[in-house]
Amino acid sequence: AMAAAGEALSRVPDVEIDGDGVFKYVLLRVRAADGPGKDVVRGHGWAEYHADIYAQTAQELAQQGLGCECLGGGRLSHRPQERKIHVYGYSVGFGRADHSVTTEKLKAKYPDYEVTWADEGY
Repeated sequence: AMAAAGEALSRVPDVEIDGDGVFKYVLLRVRAADGPGKDVVRGHGWAEYHADIYAQTAQELAQQGLGCECLGGGRLSHRPQERKIHVYGYSVGFGRADHSVTTEKLKAKYPDYEVTWADEGY
């Protein structure tokens, strides 16, 4: 079962964000049962609240036998024409995510982008 859980974990994308715009994001720690975990970034413009992204992602992960906890949130400004992503702000419900972790994840996914972060802003 552990091997299957590990495989399920490895199939979870590190980053899933909208292709353009300014939107809320959450940083989640995804875990296989009693196993290792990894941090993932989810950001979507359809979400009115950070909790909306968390709830949908948790539901998707549960179907694969994985759990998750929210490490915090913020906002992303994604400008594909300029190849720039800026990470900032916080979630009222979940607190501020570690934007430096989010930035590293985004840099790995978008190696040709300039990815910046700041603790200012909402």
